[in-house]
Amino acid sequence: MLATVHSAALQGIDAIPVLVEVNSGESGDPRLIMVGLPDTAVKESDDRVFSALANSGYQKPQTRTTINLAPGDLKKEGPMYDLPIALGILESTGQMSANGRFGAFTIAGELSLSGATRPIRGGLAFALAAKARGLKGVLLPSPSAREAALVSGIEVYGVDSLDQAKRFLEGELELSRLDGSDFFDSASPESSLDFADVKGQGQARRAVEVAVAGGHNFLMIGPPGSGKSMIAKRIPTIMPEPTLEEYLEILQVQSASGVTKRWDNLRMARPFRSPHHTISDVGLLGGGAIPGPGEISLAHNGVLFMDELPEFKRSALEVLRQPIEDGQVTISRSAGKVTLPCNFVLAAAMNPCPCGYLGSRQNECACSPTQVQRYRNRISGPLLDRIDIHIEAPALSIEELRTAEKGESSESIRGRIQSARLTQQSRFSGNDFSTNADMNEAAIEAHCLISSQMGAILQSAMEKLSLSARAYNRILKVSRTIADLDQSESIQLNHLTEAIQYRSLDRSTRV
Repeated sequence: MLATVHSAALQGIDAIPVLVEVNSGESGDPRLIMVGLPDTAVKESDDRVFSALANSGYQKPQTRTTINLAPGDLKKEGPMYDLPIALGILESTGQMSANGRFGAFTIAGELSLSGATRPIRGGLAFALAAKARGLKGVLLPSPSAREAALVSGIEVYGVDSLDQAKRFLEGELELSRLDGSDFFDSASPESSLDFADVKGQGQARRAVEVAVAGGHNFLMIGPPGSGKSMIAKRIPTIMPEPTLEEYLEILQVQSASGVTKRWDNLRMARPFRSPHHTISDVGLLGGGAIPGPGEISLAHNGVLFMDELPEFKRSALEVLRQPIEDGQVTISRSAGKVTLPCNFVLAAAMNPCPCGYLGSRQNECACSPTQVQRYRNRISGPLLDRIDIHIEAPALSIEELRTAEKGESSESIRGRIQSARLTQQSRFSGNDFSTNADMNEAAIEAHCLISSQMGAILQSAMEKLSLSARAYNRILKVSRTIADLDQSESIQLNHLTEAIQYRSLDRSTRV
């Protein structure tokens, strides 16, 4: 007897429809045959499924049984097919009657040996795929079903065991339809960190505020102990809450990577990723045999903090160039090609020289000019061009630390940033971007108008600093953000000159 169950396979962050076909009662030796490009984890599902069936009070197939995962040219990975395979076996062996309900649901889930379900990756993607296919709903392990419930217009049910899933599909058991409204706490994440803890560094604090307000990439240059990492760790406390659409994009990436399997209570917050400088190109960009998200995609709609930027491998830094520009990355492997979103703010930090004390008032630099230049050349010109703001963070003396007043609170800064972001969302409504940093050429011409006097000042600065055309546009974008923070309709001279000052590395590399 043939049973057919709808399921799905993760490819990048999207779910591709998969049909689980189970045929029992075939002549020949009583054994199970699985086809359809399964990986090792899928091939091992027969042992898990048979134990789950036995411990749930059911019989394993007594005849030759063939399981086909269609389409046959799509590689299948992971234990997410345990539940649909087990249900297909029950149907094909006459131990249950789904009454045609298999065709209404996308079903996925890992089974323990006891028959209990375990969470899987990609619950949100499965719900989106089921909705796109016109199916009634999805049946997933309860933790995975909670995130899937955020998708409107589709029924989502969570099950805790194989037996519960069987009885629900037979109509013997009623399950409550999950509602995504209580999925997360919409309040801002509680944090003991606050920008008020940062003493001094007024210019660096201002630059970070401008960067977050407009979605600009920025680089802090300063000696060890100047507070670069301290400032970066407090960026999440001033970031505006994402819109529901942005949050669903964030959650889809995190769900596909397995992050949400470990979260008990997700909050509506933007991601903050801080990979170590030993990370590989694949770990940063994404990839693998079956391409999956890397750190840049996990930072989508949030911040990617790269401390000690010159210490990252040159190849890892260079692969950032196109994703920073495009807001997405395309990865091609033998198993397929996937395009992953990666629209993030790059926050980077570095020392001014190899020893870290160039320009320090407390310590003497031991580096030669050649060593300093070689160290800074680890960051290529094209990558540096894509970083809108370069800001110096000098070390403070002990006396300055003792006497400096506490800085402005994160709550106060976040209020201004929220206001600036709302201005940008209103300005760019109807476009496929919502921040100043993502403006295209047409938007720059329309919203970054400057007077002839300011144009002459900018041209002079460009010639003195030997800046590229890309840097020219980025100065205009930063100027627009500074004007938004001041609630100014047009860019003023002080906005432009402040934006020009945020190219400190261009100046320092030419002295």
